[in-house]
Amino acid sequence: MLIREAQEQDFEAIWPIFHQIVKQGTTYAYAPETSRDEAFDLWMKLPKKTYVAELEGEIIGTYYLKANQTGLGSHVCNAGYMVSESAQGKGIGKAMCLHSQEQAMGLGFKAMQFNLVVSTNPAVQLWEKLGFEKIGCLPKAFQHQRLGYVDAFVMYKWLDLS
Repeated sequence: MLIREAQEQDFEAIWPIFHQIVKQGTTYAYAPETSRDEAFDLWMKLPKKTYVAELEGEIIGTYYLKANQTGLGSHVCNAGYMVSESAQGKGIGKAMCLHSQEQAMGLGFKAMQFNLVVSTNPAVQLWEKLGFEKIGCLPKAFQHQRLGYVDAFVMYKWLDLS
């Protein structure tokens, strides 16, 4: 598998992944009816960097990195990960998370924070295995499309080991 910085033309392959995940309304707070143009801005323009995971030339995953805050909080980054339905459960999310931490440090970030990790998302356990801590629980902060209001976590990891 190759993880590389995304190019604008990669959005052709990112869009189906994004659309499939967002329309489910189970892990991301984006509106399920988010348009292709809105998705392009959210995933390709707003982040500092966007990456794709390729297997045999096919894009099977993507993630972004951006500052979580401006100014005096800009040393903490935020990341979001998506894996195509056909590639889920094959370690792609783990590989992208590890890659993103290296990239984040290379970009000068000292920590990584996930602002709204839905409590029912299986990735919670993965993030914990990779050293992220639940630093807060937001009761009923996510309107899950099947389960109704569920809790969400803020998760955090200090990256700078110096």
